[in-house]
Amino acid sequence: MHLRIVAVGKLHDPAVAAICREFQKRLAAYHRLEISEVRASSGSDPQKAIREEGERILRAIGEGSVWLVDRKGTELTSEALSEKVVELENRGERGLTLVIAGTFGAAQPVRERADSVWSLSKLTFLHEWARMLVLEQLYRAAKIARSEPYHH
Repeated sequence: MHLRIVAVGKLHDPAVAAICREFQKRLAAYHRLEISEVRASSGSDPQKAIREEGERILRAIGEGSVWLVDRKGTELTSEALSEKVVELENRGERGLTLVIAGTFGAAQPVRERADSVWSLSKLTFLHEWARMLVLEQLYRAAKIARSEPYHH
C-alpha cells in the first residue's frame, strides 16, 4: 500500500530527522512511502494559520483514505493500528494519507476530509516527534502484520 504523510513544516532537529530517515528506510521493505511537507504559516494570527495550512494540506492529500493525527482522536494499540492498516489493504484501498497538522491544529475542512482521527496519546508532542512516532508505529504495524520480530 502507498503510505503518505502530509506534515506541516520541516524537520529541524538533526537527531529527529535521522530517526525519521531510518524508519523511512525500514518501511520501504513493506510499503511505498511518500512524505509531503507543506509550508507552515506565520503564528501571528492562529485562525489565519489554521486556514492557510488547511488549504495546503487539502491540496497535498490526493486520493485514498485519510487519517488525521490529533490528540483528540482515538488512541490505538500497535496491534490495533496494524489491523486497521491490513483492513485497508484487504479492502483494496490504494493508499493511506496521515496528516500531521500545524501548531494550532487542523482546519475544519481537514477534519471533515479525514476518514479517521488517530491519537498517538492524550499528551501533546512536538510536531517533529509526532512524525517520528507515526513512522515508527507504521513500521511496527508492518512487522506485526507479518508476524516478524520487533514488537514484544
